[in-house]
Amino acid sequence: MTKTTRKWLLGIFIAAFLILLSVTVQKNLKFELGNRENFALADSDKRLKNGIMVLCYHRVLNDNTAVKTVEDLTPNNQLHAYNENLSQFKQQMDYLAKHHVKVISTSQMVTMLKKHKTVHGKYVVLTFDDIDRTLVENAAPVMKKHHYPFTASIITGNTGRYFGGEQLATWSQILKLKRESGSRMELGVHTNNMHYLEHGTPAFNLRRNYTKFKQDFATSEEMMLEKTGHTSDIFTYPYGSGTSQVENFLMAQPTLKVIYTLNNGIVTTRQNLNLTPRMIVNDSSWKSIRAWL
Repeated sequence: MTKTTRKWLLGIFIAAFLILLSVTVQKNLKFELGNRENFALADSDKRLKNGIMVLCYHRVLNDNTAVKTVEDLTPNNQLHAYNENLSQFKQQMDYLAKHHVKVISTSQMVTMLKKHKTVHGKYVVLTFDDIDRTLVENAAPVMKKHHYPFTASIITGNTGRYFGGEQLATWSQILKLKRESGSRMELGVHTNNMHYLEHGTPAFNLRRNYTKFKQDFATSEEMMLEKTGHTSDIFTYPYGSGTSQVENFLMAQPTLKVIYTLNNGIVTTRQNLNLTPRMIVNDSSWKSIRAWL
């Protein structure tokens, strides 16, 4: 066998391997996406004529080749469930403006529900978990254009770190954004240093970590006070929910007015604020969100 023949055979082998790999990846992607969690609004909530829909974002990514390539090649839930591209985010904010949807702050929601037993009309609250750098660099300028208020929940002991596939904003970046946004930006606590899993379970939900969680909550509020001059009346669950023990502890905190979850749904009464439902915004949920609005 000549050297040229060996090169041709090697080239054919590599090409065949890459084709097989591509087919396998596409099959796995199709399977994973077809079986992922449905984030659309529940049928029972679609019929509600009044309420406050709290939208939840994590990362708002630039539309570039690298992002699109990774999205096309991986079924990673972190990418498809917890990311929105900047172009999509702009379209969503433009949609709210075009259709005169009333975007209110978390504080306005609390005040509204204190004054009235039920909500009249449809409203939206914008929330962001973790305070990734993309909130500062991508999402904030879009909301500034529309003068939209928003709430950002911070992992007070993890600022500036690379965390779960995202680059968290530094305290310096967060405080600068707060100064620029003024009252439009509200800060919530997202634990101090307990936003992680232990064997697949949120660490703060483990019974053996309950005392540690209470201490962590106190530390997160102390950090907020040190950095911003005041504590926060908003707590946002990492991973979306807590055990009854954790829930009871949080609901007993006199300073907390809102406890944000990732339970799918719409706020209709003041009681909802103890376990405030939110809609994760992604390709799977936006169609139903838009239809309800």
